[in-house]
Amino acid sequence: MVRRYRILIADDEVSFTELLREELENSKFYDIDIAGDGIEAINYIQNTLYDVVLLDVRMPRVSGIEVLKFLQEHSPSTQVIILTNYSDVKTAIETIKLGAYDFISKPYDVDQLLNSIERALERRQLFIDNSLMKNELARQRGPNQIVGDSPLFKRTIESAVKVAQAETVVLIQGASGTGKELIAHLIHENSSRKDQPFVVVNCASIPDTLLESELFGHEKGSFTGAYVTKQGLAEVAHRGTLFLDEVGDISPMIQPKLLRFLESGEFRRVGGTNPLKVGVRIISATNKNLQEEVKAGRFREDLLYRLNVVTIQIPLLRDRKSDIPSLVDHFLATKARAKTQKKISPEALQVLKEYEWPGNIRELEHVIEGAVILSTGDVIEREDLTLNSSLAKGLDEDSGRHAGRGNDSRGEMTLEDMEKVHIEQVLRKNKGSRRKTAETLGISPKTLYLKIKKYAIKDFQ
Repeated sequence: MVRRYRILIADDEVSFTELLREELENSKFYDIDIAGDGIEAINYIQNTLYDVVLLDVRMPRVSGIEVLKFLQEHSPSTQVIILTNYSDVKTAIETIKLGAYDFISKPYDVDQLLNSIERALERRQLFIDNSLMKNELARQRGPNQIVGDSPLFKRTIESAVKVAQAETVVLIQGASGTGKELIAHLIHENSSRKDQPFVVVNCASIPDTLLESELFGHEKGSFTGAYVTKQGLAEVAHRGTLFLDEVGDISPMIQPKLLRFLESGEFRRVGGTNPLKVGVRIISATNKNLQEEVKAGRFREDLLYRLNVVTIQIPLLRDRKSDIPSLVDHFLATKARAKTQKKISPEALQVLKEYEWPGNIRELEHVIEGAVILSTGDVIEREDLTLNSSLAKGLDEDSGRHAGRGNDSRGEMTLEDMEKVHIEQVLRKNKGSRRKTAETLGISPKTLYLKIKKYAIKDFQ
């Protein structure tokens, strides 16, 4: 599928713009709109997301300079190429300082213009990639590789690959820690959108008051603290995939707006009045039973029907225990902090196989990470494992010494107990450095701070 880009030509010379439109459309890569003055250009920009704007400096009603300023405020990822006469070169140079990407003098050379457009598109992609990078760094990341070849899990993978080529909406269901985001990313990577953005919105971690702004963006001055216009993640994901993680946690206040977006691709920024439209594929995930949520009145039934056109169910780790050895090897490789990768003893591996894993793969990952830290030799033994020993049939009373550290009731450790112990261990190892601890745990400093407050963990110096 040939990717097409949206370009606006804003110039009051009709013969020039028509000729330029014809030349660009002949390339088969561009969809063109034409504005004859500055006000018409602004009207277009308010309703359409453009990749590039070819902008004349001198136009009636509103100048190109004002249009450029409007673009910088309302659509900062759009790249601007100034079209100018030789006598306006000095003004054109000033527009570069205001944020324009390039300027082309009239009469223009077609090859020069096409090259400038290509470079502008590359610059726009860098802008988007930078936004995605910030988004990735701001959220908790899990393992980034799909591991496992058990029959049950292989069927899940086959279903994901099969649905990837379709443009349909997909709902991924599974308990916390089963790897829903990995399956979503697998679908994206096997789709026709694989070279476009994959944008994650964690609906459970963003407060209701901020989720709409994060998803759809906001206009300058729309609320206290909105000092500049912000593009939402839906805009960043344009032409790619938007992954709504833990979609079952979206509040009833936001659900109608999400439904409208799913139905039409249209949305309004917070504080905005003009509808914008993007082309994204929606993949969502939840650990909740949305049918039960609908019955309880917490989730809209029409939204559920829009989200679960195709549903993929991810199995629990206890239902695919044959994958545990390969998962352990993977985590030992990724969590290793020494040049020599640690191994796991047969006895310790047997304990892991017999454990029920209420926290699924994420719990296994944390157990292995903790064992890597706790073990003194090159081999992880049974006593190096921090587990809820009431669920670990293979652990005897003596092997619970690490699990019971900081907890007098060794056999009654909850997942929260385990998390507290693990955070304390990592804090101690990093000599109280919260920054290093957050990096080790794969969470943001803010999340670590909240967990320290929640568990009343003391600082380790």
